[in-house]
Amino acid sequence: MFMVILLAALAILAIASTIAALRTDGYRRMPTDWSRLPDRPAQISERQLASTLR
Repeated sequence: MFMVILLAALAILAIASTIAALRTDGYRRMPTDWSRLPDRPAQISERQLASTLR
């Protein structure tokens, strides 16, 4: 019984540590800095641009 309780406590600790690491890993969505992108040619339409970015 002691081993089961110990294993459950370690599992809970591992899950909590994983959640904490995922919240602070730094890989969140970042807004695009449009000033760092190159100018796109005027002849490219929005539909062509969307198909090339996929």
